[in-house]
Amino acid sequence: MSIRRHIPSGFATLLPYRVTPTRMACQINRLWAAVLCFGSVMVASSAWSGSGPTALSPLEVIAKWAPLLLRGFAFNIAISLLAMLLGTIAGLWLGLALLSEIKIVAGVSWFVTQVFRNAPWLVLLFFVMFLVPFQVTIFKTTIPLPDWQKATIGFALPVMANVAEVVRGAVRSIPSTQWEAAESLSFTRRQAMWLIILPQCIKRMLPPWMNIYSLVAMSTVLASIVGVSEMLTLTAQVHAAEGGRPELFAPLYGFALLCFFLYCYPINLWTAHLERRFHVH
Repeated sequence: MSIRRHIPSGFATLLPYRVTPTRMACQINRLWAAVLCFGSVMVASSAWSGSGPTALSPLEVIAKWAPLLLRGFAFNIAISLLAMLLGTIAGLWLGLALLSEIKIVAGVSWFVTQVFRNAPWLVLLFFVMFLVPFQVTIFKTTIPLPDWQKATIGFALPVMANVAEVVRGAVRSIPSTQWEAAESLSFTRRQAMWLIILPQCIKRMLPPWMNIYSLVAMSTVLASIVGVSEMLTLTAQVHAAEGGRPELFAPLYGFALLCFFLYCYPINLWTAHLERRFHVH
């Protein structure tokens, strides 16, 4: 209940009780809506199923193959984390090269950033998969390069370009007075960058960095096109193993959609929270 003071009479006025939905409650309602939507798809598929009494229902099929599908989903997450790690490390140095006072370095870095940032992710994935050899021989030692490693490199390339732009934008957003203060304290440009400027950029870079990771996590399903045994590939194999029944198509792929939604949606909420906390616009 809320109390409002009435200025002319000086008496407190008791206002009627009203429940105001909070932001967290709205987000939870959206999450439950997605789960209920998946449940409705499962019920509809079960009602549509008419393959005979011996055939498993969609829920039973998902329960039967869930461990395998979840292992495939964990593989998607592992690829996204590794690609994000490699892309972030390379993107940090590429972003610093964009800010270089040497024109040749800045120009080459700008060209690399624009190429990998504006190229379709699937094209980059095919580019790496077919141009990188299956194995590398170093000093008579053969090192195999499986498809999932090449797919990780393919996802890391656009991450590198996008992280480079995030770094460049964050550094440019720091007031020039910070550079002037560092110069007045006899800091070199490199010392000022690593000790003064970049620490201030972390809170500016974190929300867009998390958005990039969400895109990478969702894009890992593209690896199924090049033969990587991730969740979408295993989902197609499970569907074929169950006889390719039409009523299983929506539940199986709906289960994959639900897994990615339950993983990426909290990241989205956390990103929005950090943007509000750090006042990043």
